[in-house]
Amino acid sequence: MGTPLTAADLLPLVLKLPPDERVSLAKLALRTAATDDGVAYRSAPPEPGEFSSDEDPLAWEGEGWEEFSAKG
Repeated sequence: MGTPLTAADLLPLVLKLPPDERVSLAKLALRTAATDDGVAYRSAPPEPGEFSSDEDPLAWEGEGWEEFSAKG
């Protein structure tokens, strides 16, 4: 198998397409991407810190409400 193509390799060809064909290509690409998420995540999985935080997420919701608390 040869070297895989990149988006940069395809760009010159895409730029030669008439506008209606670019729209068709975009729709095909989106439809393919919507059904092939597993491949995308395997090729570029989330990094360890991408969805994590050292902060407690419940604390985010609790901040700033002190002024509304009942005064005893």
